[in-house]
Amino acid sequence: MSTDGRHDLRHHGDTEVGGGLTDLAVNVRAGTPPPWLRSLLATALTGLAAYPDGRAAHAAVARRHRRPVEEVLLTAGAAEAFVLLARILRPRRAVVVHPQFTEPEAALRDAGHTVERLILRPEDGFRLDPAAVPADADLVVIGNPTNPTSVLHPAADLAALARPGRVLVVDEAFADTVPGEAESLAGRGDLPGLVVLRSLTKTWGLAGLRIGYVLAPPRLIAALSTAQPLWPVSTPALVAAEACSSPAALAEAEAAARATAEDRAYLLSRLGELPSILTYGQPAASFVLIRMPDATGVRERLRHTGFAVRRGDTFPGLGPDWLRIAVRGRATLDAFCEALTALLL
Repeated sequence: MSTDGRHDLRHHGDTEVGGGLTDLAVNVRAGTPPPWLRSLLATALTGLAAYPDGRAAHAAVARRHRRPVEEVLLTAGAAEAFVLLARILRPRRAVVVHPQFTEPEAALRDAGHTVERLILRPEDGFRLDPAAVPADADLVVIGNPTNPTSVLHPAADLAALARPGRVLVVDEAFADTVPGEAESLAGRGDLPGLVVLRSLTKTWGLAGLRIGYVLAPPRLIAALSTAQPLWPVSTPALVAAEACSSPAALAEAEAAARATAEDRAYLLSRLGELPSILTYGQPAASFVLIRMPDATGVRERLRHTGFAVRRGDTFPGLGPDWLRIAVRGRATLDAFCEALTALLL
C-alpha cells in the first residue's frame, strides 16, 4: 500500500461504505447505471467469446471531443492511465498539486519517481496560482474539478502551465458533473504536452466496469499503448465508452450535471445553517469538502446513525478536521443534515 508516512494514498471512499449505510462517501451518481445502459451491457455479454474490438469506441470518443483517433487511448479506468504515465514518463521534477486524488502520486511513487507537492491553501479557496508551479517542473499533475476540494480551476490558468518539455496532466474525472463541462481542456489538441484523463465512472455508475480514457498528443498515446497488455479494455467496457459518447448520452449527462448543481446548492445551504461547519472556495463538482471540529468523531457517530462520509485526512494538505460529502437527492440530503444537526446541536 502506497504511503508517504502520514497519508494513506490508497485509501478510497468505497472503504467507508457497506453494512447498510447510506452512501455519501463515494462520488458515483446514485441510481446508476441507467436502465438503457444496463441493457446494452447485458447484451454485450453475448459477444464475450470474441476478443474485444475497440475501433468503434475509439472513434466515438474521438468524435465526442473532436480529436483524431490517434489522440485517444482507452484504459481500464483513469487509474490505469496514472500507472501507464508513471511507467512511461521519466520526469526530472514531478510536481503534484494537492489536495487532490491521491492515485497519481501513488503511481509515481510506486514507479520509483520522486514527487514534489504543491499544497493549495484553504484560505485561498484552494485556488491555483500558476506562478506557484516551478518553472523547471517537467511533469505537473492537477485535477479539474479537483477531488476532494470540488474546486474548478479556470481553463486559462491550466492552459498557461502547458509548455514544450513539460507534460501537463489534468485529471478531468469529474468534468462531466459540471454543467457545460465548463473549464475543460479535453478539446485542446493545440497545447504542448497536455494530457487529459477522463472517466465514465462518476456520472454513469461504472466503477466496477473500469473504463476511462486518455486524450494526448499522438506520440505519447502510442508510447502509453505499448505499456498496456493486449486487449486491455473489455468488450462491455468498450460498449459503454461508445454508448456514453453518443449525443443522447451527453444530453442525459448534462441534465444530470444541472440537477447535481441544484442539489449541491441545497446541501450547502443546509450545511450553512450549522455555525461549526466551514467550506472554502466555490464547490463545482458532485461533492463538497467541509471543515469542522472533531470531524473524525463526527464521522464515526454518523456511521451509527446510518450515514457514511469520506474522511479527509488521507489527502495531503488536509487533516483530521475535514470531511468530503457526496451530493445526493433532496430526501437523502435532508435526512443526512438532520442527523448531522442532531449530533452537533
